[in-house]
Amino acid sequence: MYQIAVMKMVYIVVLIAITGVLVAAVSNGKTERRPYTTIKSEGGFEIRYYPSAIIATVESPGGSYMGNSNDNFRRLAGYIFGGNMTEQKIAMTAPVAICRDGNTSRMSFVMPANYTREQLPMPKDSTVKIQKSDEGYFAAIKFGGYAVEKTIMKKENQLKALLAAAGLTTIGEYNYLGYNAPWDLINRENEIVVKIGYGAEPGHP
Repeated sequence: MYQIAVMKMVYIVVLIAITGVLVAAVSNGKTERRPYTTIKSEGGFEIRYYPSAIIATVESPGGSYMGNSNDNFRRLAGYIFGGNMTEQKIAMTAPVAICRDGNTSRMSFVMPANYTREQLPMPKDSTVKIQKSDEGYFAAIKFGGYAVEKTIMKKENQLKALLAAAGLTTIGEYNYLGYNAPWDLINRENEIVVKIGYGAEPGHP
């Protein structure tokens, strides 16, 4: 019984250490960020063009952004920290993306741009999926502070209203993007983004 308790404690300490290293990387100014091109800023939001990217994704039951975020982060962190078939360590990038789709939530890490899909090692955890994200035009709204569920939903609804007023249609689900470690007290960066039909409309690039 004592040995089991000690093993559990060691596991928790190691997990905290790994998570701390990875999340700290997100807040490091040298961390690679997913590239995009700002097309225009208007009415409190931006229109951006995102090229396709390779992402590692996990999903879990639950219709909230933050409900399963700790477990989802742990599984993705395990993959890039060496929990793959070649035990290869993969650099952390920013932002971390969370999407809620009905009764499911998904979290994604963008893989560094120097990797092709074929170069990435297979995950040991079968729940980690390596995928290619959609390219396209996205609307984005920025906000600071700590992103709790209530704040994220408020900003999502704000972006919905802005897009409706601008006559822009959305494609798919809204995503929360987080850029900071939990202990970053100032200059916190958060965004809500959603794909829009901008590029397919007359007069748009």
